Amino acid sequence: MQWLAFILILPYFFLLLWVFRNLLKIKSFNVSSYPETSVSVIVACHNEKQNIQSLLKSISLQDYPAEMVEIIIIDDNSNDKTFESAASYVSNQKKIILHNTGKGKKQAIRTGIDASSGNLIITTDADCRMGEKWIRTIAAYYEEHKPDMIICPVWLEPVPGFFGKFQELEFLSLQGVTAGTSLAGDATMCNGANLSFTREAYLDNSGNLHDEINSGDDIFLLHALKKKKGSEVLWLESADAMVSAGSSTSLRSFLIQRKRWLSKGKAYTDWYTILLGIATFVTILTQVSVLVAGFFFPKFLWVFLAVFVFKSVPDFLILLNTTKRYGKRNLLSWFILSQVVYPFYVLIVFAYSVISSGRERY
Repeated sequence: MQWLAFILILPYFFLLLWVFRNLLKIKSFNVSSYPETSVSVIVACHNEKQNIQSLLKSISLQDYPAEMVEIIIIDDNSNDKTFESAASYVSNQKKIILHNTGKGKKQAIRTGIDASSGNLIITTDADCRMGEKWIRTIAAYYEEHKPDMIICPVWLEPVPGFFGKFQELEFLSLQGVTAGTSLAGDATMCNGANLSFTREAYLDNSGNLHDEINSGDDIFLLHALKKKKGSEVLWLESADAMVSAGSSTSLRSFLIQRKRWLSKGKAYTDWYTILLGIATFVTILTQVSVLVAGFFFPKFLWVFLAVFVFKSVPDFLILLNTTKRYGKRNLLSWFILSQVVYPFYVLIVFAYSVISSGRERY
């Protein structure tokens, strides 16, 4: 019986080790030429009056010719004067402020892309910030490799206390898996907060984004591209291409965001993404089941400890690599506590997703 627990978590163990092995191949991209690609930066936003001008300032400071950049802000039915705040910002770049032609982020992005003229689309969020070489680095990478989609790095702005550290560690782990699977040519995740793709790739696949699900404007495009013969999705490793995003400041907003992420899973058709999701959930259920059994049969507490260590090895290796690349090595001091909490956190998010109702916009 004890060996069953190890058999159940073996897929997770080997899948994550495979991700780690791919991460060892990462090489940072350095811009060697001055790109000349026309770029459209698309930002879909809802009630972001407090953030939108800071984002526009970051974009206005880009080291890229102003005549080759257009910024398209799509206000998705805000009630806090997001539209007016964006419209009042003065920039030397071309700026288009639009109202969403429908509801939801997917339709907002469609509205923006329909109005765009750039060959390369870059999406980001209103609460993101970026360095001055952001557009230049992405455009240079595109010109060198000509992929259909470029997955770019994101890191969370720190929040004090364990809640903040847990978010950062989880997010860095997801970034590690994103980079590792992308480098193997089988990307499972991406983040619309820092994502680039050709206008043609989007238009060719915009009908495969599952409009019945509010979330997933990014990952469903990724999965659609993976199915298309000849398309290429690449990871861009560069500190200059990175953006920072805001962390959740309350437990409720954190759970709502994770519920939104989980809601997309029912529409996944990408086999590797499904396999990784099932392996992760089975591993978590195994951990919790063995721990509960240990309260009735003390010998299972040793099994739980062994399973805990076995699962933690690939998790730690991925975070060791990712925290080093992101300059966040100090977060590893929170690793053990986060590993203890993680299985229960996942089950709480799953339960919250089942019992709560309603569609969250972003």
